[in-house]
Amino acid sequence: MGIQRIKSKHLVRLGLDKGSLAGLALDLLRKHFKHSDEETALAAIQAVIADPAAFAADPIFGPLAQKMLPEEPVELGQKHSLLDAAGGYRTYGLEGIDEGTVEQMDLAMRLPVTRGGALMADAHLGYGLPIGGVLATSGVVIPYAVGMDIGCRMCLTVTDLPASALTRDRDRLRRIVRENSAFGKEVVDRPGEDAVLDRPEFGMLPLLRDLQGTAARQLGSSGSGNHFVELGLLELEAPSADLGLAAGQYMAILTHSGSRALGATVAQHYTDLARMRCLLPKSASHLAWLDLNQAEGQEYWLAMNLAGDYASACHHDIHRRLLKALGAQSIAVVENHHNFAWKEILPTGEEAIVHRKGATPAALGELGVIPGSMLAPGFVVRGRGNPASLSSASHGAGRRFSRSRAMSSFTRSAIEKQLAKADVTLIGGSPEEAPEAYKDIHEVMAAQADLVDVIGKFWPRVVRMDKA
Repeated sequence: MGIQRIKSKHLVRLGLDKGSLAGLALDLLRKHFKHSDEETALAAIQAVIADPAAFAADPIFGPLAQKMLPEEPVELGQKHSLLDAAGGYRTYGLEGIDEGTVEQMDLAMRLPVTRGGALMADAHLGYGLPIGGVLATSGVVIPYAVGMDIGCRMCLTVTDLPASALTRDRDRLRRIVRENSAFGKEVVDRPGEDAVLDRPEFGMLPLLRDLQGTAARQLGSSGSGNHFVELGLLELEAPSADLGLAAGQYMAILTHSGSRALGATVAQHYTDLARMRCLLPKSASHLAWLDLNQAEGQEYWLAMNLAGDYASACHHDIHRRLLKALGAQSIAVVENHHNFAWKEILPTGEEAIVHRKGATPAALGELGVIPGSMLAPGFVVRGRGNPASLSSASHGAGRRFSRSRAMSSFTRSAIEKQLAKADVTLIGGSPEEAPEAYKDIHEVMAAQADLVDVIGKFWPRVVRMDKA
């Protein structure tokens, strides 16, 4: 009898109640032990039955073990209290940030592990840390301060095609973008190959091992929501030594997406684990952390970095296919994460984990891309390394309307009329991403003039989003 033939009745014989417990155990075996033999799988269940408390925080058998424990609450982790007051931090563009977002950042600054923070001008409410929040911690990583879409990033490729190519045959460009991009549940017809898929990390953790096939299928695709693939006009008012380009106008490709199912699964798994290990007051429970000196923290750090590299590989595959279809060559590339955590040295000299959830790294001389909206330019920037922001900047314009409010406030027909007047072709998308749903990118950039220098502007011309 192989693992696929194990039935609930076999688990009942081991001592599990007939019904939900046996069914749950069977589901866990089929998910996590599908490549194991019967003896190994049943031995694992027997171990849980013998000592469920020992498995209560186990990432695989925790749900089963907890149902087997007495109804009295069992402390599975360490309790932590918040500081009485938030530590000081710098806020940029405060007049454009709602009170709830500031309160959420204040809460993060009350964690006993917090060593610094900043709030960017595009900030709005998120889970745990606000979108646009930057948080430095000592020796721990907070999965929800990185975010569900690990390694969500921007990637800009400047092509050798003239800017006039954007107007010569718009129908052809529309077709090229539509045929060489995939969103949401779509996958590309012929996903490319990338060395990231052969990384040893996939064999080191059961969670990653189960995700390797999905990652291969989704390579070169983009998420839903505000993720996009664009062809547009890059304008450099002065020669750029950073890009190695002369002043002028160029046709460019700009993409925004993250690590797909790989990153989302890693984020959810380790957030759940953190909340079991790190017991915080309910208001701050999503800010639970993992200690980087312990196995779970090391596992998350390994998986987070893999997901970030996978997100980069997805962008590179999209750009490779578009360049080939356009008959173009790349002459410059700028890319950056904005949902990630880095080990950095703070202005105090202390090493810390700097979480940037919806914030762009802006160390001295570091290049990045800050998008606007379909009707407003994005900006290619060079960081100024400002210690007040922990060398960070905004990751975009930031939402002014929630997704639900945008859906009830705007119509697709009205959006298409706006875009047509601005010579922007939209493929897919929804009223959630209406240009008016976002803050004024020019106000956001003005609020962070001491964080970045602008070296170029990108104007969208052909935009593809989900729901095409």
